[in-house]
Amino acid sequence: MVIYGTIAVASASEGQASANGGSTWSIIIHDLVFLGFGVFALYVTTRVRLDRLLRSAPLLILTGLMLLLAVKAIGVTSNGGKRWINLHVIYLQPSELFKLFTVLFMAWLIQHHHSELGNWRQLAIWTVPVTVGVGLIVIEPDIGTSSVVAAIAFVILAVAGLSTNLLGRIAVLGLLAFGAYMAYKPYSARRFFSFIHPNTDLLGSGYQLLQSRIGLGTGGVAGLGLGHSREKWGLLPNPHTDFIFTIIGEELGLIGTLAVIALFVAFLFAAMRIAQQCTNVVYRYVAVGITAWICIEAVINIASVVGWWAVTGIPLPFFSYGGTSLVTELAAVGLLYNIAHDTSRSGDVTIAERRITNFRDVLEGRTDSRPTRRPLERQHVRHEPRQGY
Repeated sequence: MVIYGTIAVASASEGQASANGGSTWSIIIHDLVFLGFGVFALYVTTRVRLDRLLRSAPLLILTGLMLLLAVKAIGVTSNGGKRWINLHVIYLQPSELFKLFTVLFMAWLIQHHHSELGNWRQLAIWTVPVTVGVGLIVIEPDIGTSSVVAAIAFVILAVAGLSTNLLGRIAVLGLLAFGAYMAYKPYSARRFFSFIHPNTDLLGSGYQLLQSRIGLGTGGVAGLGLGHSREKWGLLPNPHTDFIFTIIGEELGLIGTLAVIALFVAFLFAAMRIAQQCTNVVYRYVAVGITAWICIEAVINIASVVGWWAVTGIPLPFFSYGGTSLVTELAAVGLLYNIAHDTSRSGDVTIAERRITNFRDVLEGRTDSRPTRRPLERQHVRHEPRQGY
């Protein structure tokens, strides 16, 4: 996927690189530099001690929160979003790092506090770092990335055994928060739901989707040929980032896009096999979180460029141009490789369903973590007097 994506970025970035006033190869050169950092990150995560990495998860999530706060204070604004920190060497996007930190933190949380997470109040307290991080990403604003972070945590909790009652509450609260945000930001609401009726504003919110569909339709079955895209020359915004799938479809046709989808399906099955065969339950949750993260982003990106979902700025993993995202994704793949070769074992860390014992416990937030099956009823046996001999 990385090789395929690098070739696609080299072609799709020609127009933007020329518009920036530099060489047509300037963007792909930066991409190759990021790829070098990503390969190094992959190597490091294949060699790191997983137990030590998980022990540092609280520190990592705190670091992620500090970086997100730094974005708010000294971040760089581009395309209406304040999401990057200028390190002069690269532009760092902390929200991408926060995805990986969320995966590690949720696995650590389940490992050490699985007996408490069945209580909704304790669950809310222990997941505060993730909730705060999601909120900081929302106000950048970046509703797409924030939803991916929330989905990662939700999937890990579901696989870890959180009750359907609590999962339902989380889903309802998430929907209410999303509705409140859309009500507070009418422009964001109009832009988000523009995919339902894109033809009503072809020069505004529906323009990207219109050009994306033109590009995909022009490609046909076999495409116009590698490097022969027309949309990348100023017609389609962000051709080498959010809409890289469109350029692949235009240049390589339906065959090229189906190849991309097939690669993600192969990744999904490989990652699921790693998770299933993992003997350490905690590391299995890390594998599940990484799998959910990559596959959810792929589904959202592909669905958005073909008009089945809103354009939220979610990149196509391993394909879209982006330094921090590529490095973080390759680091996650290194963790999957590490987990696949790990032979350690862990005890049961399944989240215990905690039942309410009495009304006072409801008021004080205490619940009983014992099994919910009813105890055996006492049997009343009638004792007959002994017969003498």
